Amino acid sequence: MDDPAQDADDVLVGGWRHRRRRIGSGGGRHEADFTGERRVNSSSVSEDPVSVDGPTVDGGLPPTAPRSGDRSPRLAILKALGDNTRYAIYLELARSPAPRSTAQIAESLDLHVNTVRPHLERMREVGLLDVRSESRRGVGRPQHLYSLAADAPSLGLEPSPYPTIARMLLRLAAEAGLEPDTIAAAGRDQGELDARPWPAGAPPVEALMTELDALGFDPEVAIEAGVDDDDGVATIAFAHCPFAELAESNPSVVCALHRGMVEGFLAGIDGPCPVSFHTLVDREPCLVEIPVAVGPPA
Repeated sequence: MDDPAQDADDVLVGGWRHRRRRIGSGGGRHEADFTGERRVNSSSVSEDPVSVDGPTVDGGLPPTAPRSGDRSPRLAILKALGDNTRYAIYLELARSPAPRSTAQIAESLDLHVNTVRPHLERMREVGLLDVRSESRRGVGRPQHLYSLAADAPSLGLEPSPYPTIARMLLRLAAEAGLEPDTIAAAGRDQGELDARPWPAGAPPVEALMTELDALGFDPEVAIEAGVDDDDGVATIAFAHCPFAELAESNPSVVCALHRGMVEGFLAGIDGPCPVSFHTLVDREPCLVEIPVAVGPPA
């Protein structure tokens, strides 16, 4: 007999074609990579109805379903996350630094609280969420605050710790007063490492464009012929900077690192030295110019 958990894994991964969609509208709304077109029979990921019968805890919430006697707790979790709204809620809570109330979750996703409430309950039942009650000032029922359960699957959705450590290291570098060339030297070391898979003598423009694209810079190139039609300059603009948030607060450090990476990469493939590198603070920002050989027109 096939493992039902494995079947569910296939449904979750193979049954959806993922693309981006914004939940709600306006500033601060939630954007998530979770929606898509269903490509399998919906009965294969059918939901168990939400049940609120039985004894209650925490001011009216039924206890979490025990997992020890569940034939397949993983299957129940995958079924719960197979719903777009629940997946969006899971993303919202995974990326939140603090527990959130039903009203806060509903506002973030631009949904009604009555829509969100049963989904939260279902996710709590299968062990995805923890809930605690917080007394309000004055009259009224306690407010329930939701967070990811300690043993909930990570799914790789939690905020990465790398931006935090990067910000701290950049602050230290800025406070140390390092010279731009010293910072660029570290970038050159990385650029030379990135060039190792490339053969010596690789076409510099094509190779650099490929490397920048892989890093997320969305490069665009324009080649201008020289006076004698036998040399020219390729201008590669960075349409998108994956380090923009860090560069805006520390342009002298981040842009120097990027300059060094470009210089080191070109040196690693025996390519030319850049003619110029424009940083975020230049009049024409975020581009690099490298010399290229341009033959005469045919």
